[in-house]
Amino acid sequence: MFKTLKLYRNQCIELENLLAYLLNFGYKRQESVSEEGDFARRGGIVDIFALTFEMPLRIELEADKILNIRTFDSASGKILWEHEIVIILPIKKAYSFREGILNEQIPISPTLDLKDGDYVVHTEYGIGRYLGRKKIKIKDEQKDCLVIQYDLQEKLYVPIEQSNLIQKYLAFHAKRPKLYRLGSRDWARTKERTRKGIRRLAWELLSLQAIRLNITRPPYAKDGDWQKEFEDSFAYTETPDQIKATREVKSDMESERPMDRLICGDVGYGKTEVAMRAAFKCIMSNKQAAFLVPTTILAQQHFQNFSRRLKNFPVNVAMLCRFNSLSQQKEIVEGLANGVIDVVIGTHRLLSEDIKFKNLGLIIIDEEQRFGVKAKEKLKTIRLNADVLTLTATPIPRTLYMSMMAVKDLSVINTAPQERLPIKTIVVEYDDEVITQAISKEIKRGGQVYFVHNRVEDILKVSERISKSLPSDARIAVAHGQMPAKELEKVMAEFLSGKIDILICTMIIESGIDIPNANTIIVNQAQSFGLSDLHQLRGRVGRFNRAAYAYFLLPRHQVLDSDAEKRIKAIQEYSHLGAGFKIAMQDLEIRGAGNLLGVQQHGFVEAIGFDLYCRLLREAVVTQRRAMNAVNN
Repeated sequence: MFKTLKLYRNQCIELENLLAYLLNFGYKRQESVSEEGDFARRGGIVDIFALTFEMPLRIELEADKILNIRTFDSASGKILWEHEIVIILPIKKAYSFREGILNEQIPISPTLDLKDGDYVVHTEYGIGRYLGRKKIKIKDEQKDCLVIQYDLQEKLYVPIEQSNLIQKYLAFHAKRPKLYRLGSRDWARTKERTRKGIRRLAWELLSLQAIRLNITRPPYAKDGDWQKEFEDSFAYTETPDQIKATREVKSDMESERPMDRLICGDVGYGKTEVAMRAAFKCIMSNKQAAFLVPTTILAQQHFQNFSRRLKNFPVNVAMLCRFNSLSQQKEIVEGLANGVIDVVIGTHRLLSEDIKFKNLGLIIIDEEQRFGVKAKEKLKTIRLNADVLTLTATPIPRTLYMSMMAVKDLSVINTAPQERLPIKTIVVEYDDEVITQAISKEIKRGGQVYFVHNRVEDILKVSERISKSLPSDARIAVAHGQMPAKELEKVMAEFLSGKIDILICTMIIESGIDIPNANTIIVNQAQSFGLSDLHQLRGRVGRFNRAAYAYFLLPRHQVLDSDAEKRIKAIQEYSHLGAGFKIAMQDLEIRGAGNLLGVQQHGFVEAIGFDLYCRLLREAVVTQRRAMNAVNN
């Protein structure tokens, strides 16, 4: 599985076998090659527009022997350069998984499709197994129906026009649910018991919201000339969702109610820009802003970004993390206390007991779920005294979003930036020549490469192995979280400035901001990463209008376990722009939803499935809100 085709000069290969390989790899035979995935044959010449190549290849054969391999310009036919060896990667998956080939499918659900054998929830009859479609006669008419099997082999036939009553069963743990009997009262009792528990949750959520509504603070100033000048310095065109999220944040800040808003969007969709505009607005009202991030690397990237954008304004920016010396930390702590520092970017160090602000107005939290318990407890107290903007690149499943939006202030950025291209995703077995080809092509076009190896113990050996196969002038460096702070800071600064071509690193680069020149990422031992981690890592490249590549390497000749297979399948299948929502739902299906709603609610999700839970939550929130409004009026 995940095979490649290696072609090299003087190789003996039958022409018909070469063509058969290309067809099996998903390439299409054409009169001439014009786009990726095309191949053409004229006598002993085969032209291939191979995956990850920006121009096509011409393979010249004579008597089943390769004479030349050359890159050529498809428009002019001009030969550009020669190759000793090239590696052809599959366009499509040349394998099948155990479930078989699919038929800060009928699309049953807007976010998930069903396949035979899936567990489903019918809102009226409970949990059963989906067996596919079947035509049956209903009132002298043949109707297309979905077949659901219940306990004791009982079957329910649901007309296709009623498919909105069915959703795929998802819960917090990937285990077999209890099947219900048709005609029994068990499902009705389970649903009612769950509805009561959800009402309690809705009441708690609305009560917390009511408390927050009763807290007031002076509103922030309306936008002035400097705010417009700052926003005009953004180098790109805002997406409609960015504009909408910015408008919602500003509306919160200009009201008398403290803000507590979550901005949710896919990797690289522009959440940071919305946060920066909020921070600037805070500073323009003579208040301080704090930007809390989970890693020192991200703190440094945000600090450089803020410093660059604010250089023409009388604003003092500081960074507080382990990159700072003790004397620097002391100076920054004093600057926050006396108001000299306007905006500070930092890690959990910002939540230490010695940190006091003269006039904290806004705290921006990047990926709150990645902070520990103590940090979250501290954040709860901060929320009572300051405006809070939380950013997350782990998209909330749409059903939960629709359920929660009545009680939480949510802004979703779901539009890709202009001119951004999908990242070409390649899953392949580990191969030194594949790695060399991928790196060499990126460096040849003046770009930079991430190579992710998440084991500190042997990361230096990996670096040495890669460097041996590259030209001597290739600039390679290693970065991981156990390095001394100053050394790590130096390496990252050099990579950001383009002085390093290949960064061999651990997952410390998982969360980050734009590095326009880094457009190839290679992830070693990809099967050992979570699905959302793979998606985040892939998001480190492809931030602009240049073709980007993500290679996910798997061990040779090793059978993957079922969950790893599903993760790899999902990351390869969902590589289009905005795939984060689909990834979030797949991640939910593979490993459960974690603690999205609190431990006390897990049993209810297990009992009726995630989607129906969200529907009932939405219903309960609306009902409770009407009741509270009636009492208040």
